[in-house]
Amino acid sequence: MIMTVTSLALILVSLMALLSFWLPTLYPNSEKLSPYECGFDPLGSARLPFSMRFFLIAILFLLFDLEIALLLPTPWAIHQPTPMITFILTTIIIIMLTLGLIYEWFQGGLEWAE
Repeated sequence: MIMTVTSLALILVSLMALLSFWLPTLYPNSEKLSPYECGFDPLGSARLPFSMRFFLIAILFLLFDLEIALLLPTPWAIHQPTPMITFILTTIIIIMLTLGLIYEWFQGGLEWAE
């Protein structure tokens, strides 16, 4: 039984790999062959000024997006023998992030246009 399932899976994977090489039709043009650089012209001058505000917003997004990684295990940690410690630590993380957001807001770090 295991040998049959393994050989069937191997045949299906090989068939799909072969089809993926034969099915697509490639028509390269200048747009497809040019590198993508997040809205910047890749063929222009590299010495053009850029908006520092854009990068600040991106860094703030990454910072506040990491809170998901910190808070993701919370529902499982609540079921541990000491759920109150988990609740306190989660509350501290949320308070710190909220205070950081308020600070950035009052400093004008979240303003997109000046």
